[in-house]
Amino acid sequence: MARQDGKYEGLKQYLRRQTSARLAMRFAEVEGIVGAKLPRSAKLYRTWWSNDPEHHVQAAAWLEAGYRTEQVDMDEARLVFVKVGHASGMAKEPKMFGMNADAPKSGPHPLIGAMKGTFTIEEGWDLTKPALDPEELEAWEANLDRMADELQDKLSGKQE
Repeated sequence: MARQDGKYEGLKQYLRRQTSARLAMRFAEVEGIVGAKLPRSAKLYRTWWSNDPEHHVQAAAWLEAGYRTEQVDMDEARLVFVKVGHASGMAKEPKMFGMNADAPKSGPHPLIGAMKGTFTIEEGWDLTKPALDPEELEAWEANLDRMADELQDKLSGKQE
């Protein structure tokens, strides 16, 4: 487990006082709770927000408070803390992805619903419709044939 240095004790105490199953927060709000600027890596690397208490003291703080991080949006500088044990559409633990003696032998696969909420399909969109119209497909194929011919000409020219 990562060494606790107390820097994230305020965040841990704040999360312990919360009763919501989900807490959407901006990175700036987390800084306010911590009482200090987050390190540069928190704003550059999604892994800083991973739920890995062995390598990240901040993760140990929120996990000890009973929350885990989800939906980390680096561009918008925000994330969601989710109370551990509450359904979020994601498998609760990585071990659920493999065979587990405690896992039910029947029923849906643990990955069913893992992508829930990650994208939306516009109303009226036909999922069975081919991605390209016949004319577009023909143009793509012609372009691929042309590029293949050019490549073949270059390769055969170099071998002579």
